[in-house]
Amino acid sequence: MAEDPYTEIFDDRRYTAEHEWALRDGDAVLVGITDYAQHELGDVVYTDLPKVGESVTGGGDLGAIESVKAASDIFSPVTGEVVAVNAELVEHPEWVNDSPYERAWMVRIRMNDPAEYEQLLDAASYRRLVEG
Repeated sequence: MAEDPYTEIFDDRRYTAEHEWALRDGDAVLVGITDYAQHELGDVVYTDLPKVGESVTGGGDLGAIESVKAASDIFSPVTGEVVAVNAELVEHPEWVNDSPYERAWMVRIRMNDPAEYEQLLDAASYRRLVEG
């Protein structure tokens, strides 16, 4: 039986319906795209991320990602300020395919309202979304 390529969904983080993940760390979250998203995109060749200090809005534009198959927007899961950007991802966009939950984190956002994080999809809900 073939392994389901979309099973890498972790219980320690939250998800958006647009396939971003968020991992809470105090009043901030690390953000990236999910394993499902990177499989759908194919080989990632470029990422466009915001600068440190930029304000982002939950559900609003966070950046863009391009693969050999398509270009796609990245959406912010929460409202807040970008306090860190994974600058290495610009030089190594393939990390999105190789390690979407570890090396390929994209930004760290200091949340304006931590309750917003709790409104994101939990792992079980996200799993139902991608399996449905």
